[in-house]
Amino acid sequence: MTEAAAEPLRDSHVKVIAASSLGTVFEWYDFYLYGLLATIISAQFFSGVNETTAFILALAAFAAGFAVRPFGALVFGRIGDIVGRKNTFLVTMGLMGLSTFAVGLLPSYASIGVAAPLMLVGLRLLQGLALGGEYGGAAIYVAEHAPEGKRGFFTSFIQTTATLGLFAALLVVIGLRTAMGEEAFADWGWRIPFLISAVLLAISLWIRLQLNESPVFRMMKEQGATSKAPLTEAFGQWRNLRWVLIALLGAVAGQAVVWYTGQFYALFYLERILKVDGGTANILIAAALMIGAPGFILFGWLSDKIGRKPIILAGCALAAVLYFPLFGALTSAANPALAEAQERAPVVVHADPRTCSVQFDPIGRTRFDRTGCDVAKSTLARNGIPYDNAAGGNGEITIGGQTVEVGDLATYGDRITAAVIEAGYPPRADPARLNTPAVIAILTVLVLLVTMVYGPIAALLVELFPARIRYSAMSLPYHIGNGWFGGFLPTIAFAMVAATGDIYAGLWYPIGVAVLTVIVGALFLPETFRRRVAHEG
Repeated sequence: MTEAAAEPLRDSHVKVIAASSLGTVFEWYDFYLYGLLATIISAQFFSGVNETTAFILALAAFAAGFAVRPFGALVFGRIGDIVGRKNTFLVTMGLMGLSTFAVGLLPSYASIGVAAPLMLVGLRLLQGLALGGEYGGAAIYVAEHAPEGKRGFFTSFIQTTATLGLFAALLVVIGLRTAMGEEAFADWGWRIPFLISAVLLAISLWIRLQLNESPVFRMMKEQGATSKAPLTEAFGQWRNLRWVLIALLGAVAGQAVVWYTGQFYALFYLERILKVDGGTANILIAAALMIGAPGFILFGWLSDKIGRKPIILAGCALAAVLYFPLFGALTSAANPALAEAQERAPVVVHADPRTCSVQFDPIGRTRFDRTGCDVAKSTLARNGIPYDNAAGGNGEITIGGQTVEVGDLATYGDRITAAVIEAGYPPRADPARLNTPAVIAILTVLVLLVTMVYGPIAALLVELFPARIRYSAMSLPYHIGNGWFGGFLPTIAFAMVAATGDIYAGLWYPIGVAVLTVIVGALFLPETFRRRVAHEG
């Protein structure tokens, strides 16, 4: 081990880590508020369509912020490689804070119609652009200050910021829901967490202004060694582009789907599919985050000892193996009545597939009342009832041994609802039967999988690329992976559930991506933990 590797943690290191991390926590708080409030936002801004479609559209608007993150990475990555790390993430922070504040002021669909969701999506796009430049700057800034042999440990504090930002947002939402009551919070109180971002923006900017530029960038600047065309150098030359693609498919894509499954999809699954009260679901997720968050530091530190690659790929492999049993156990623990009814009286829709529409209506004009299959599936989806499909029939359903014939289409939906309730399918999760310790334990395992893949990823990406193009080169695969592979996960997963009726169908997406990352990473991803990050000039 080198002398630098044994260097103790100095006050200057603490300042760099604390200032960079705290500012990034606030940015993640801003970005993830929307995800926590997706159910309320679907009612406020997408009330012109059916309930299932409204929720999918709300998730799509959530994903819109992720869609543009790679473009933010290109814009701000180039600026960061030319102008510097510090000033770039000051700009991204201002853009994020102002966009979030504006969401709290938006009129609803009921007030101004379709302009409301359009304005909401526009603000989400600005948030995504800002985040596309923030993460890479913060991670690089900390890594370029870290002593050799401690980059995994140092950057693991940046890796905690996404979860801590989510945790902070959860605390604010839980506190307001408790103080105001669900009705007032859903009516207007949901705006307060967004408006608070103005205060957080002022604090964050003040903190970041106390920092100096990173030593690696200062050295490159003094030597005249900064890249004049970082995007061309990073993505137009195969020797660098090759590593961008390997980083994306062999590390970040799997990390992203594990992150979003373990934190956001788990929350949506509890609230939307298992029908757990929104406030209770937030508390359960917050408890798991609090228990599991130290794993980021643990696995970041461990990656300095044994390497980044084995920890990240092991996390992806474990996720692929464990997701079905974990989410099955979550169903039994959070809504045992649903699990029991599904086992005792499975629901099957019998219909010619040609008479069935996909249960998604983005413009609010498709009618799901013209065939027995459409009425059956729309009713089951609206009530959160899992079902299987069987070819043949006119759309009648069987619930265990009982058959509900189509008959009069006008009354078919009501008859299905009555039948599934009689069969024991609960309209809401029963709080008295919720196994809180078991749910928190399952959610904590999901969070620990997140910490395995996410704790070491920043150090890996920083070490993979040369200093002169580092901001651009690492930001793009990170934000394609987390913005597209991860950010679209809730939308894709819930669309798969709505289309198939299988509440576990959405898990095939993260499992498939995680397996891809294990294969590509094992074959092509190099180990980087002994590399130097200083400019070799």
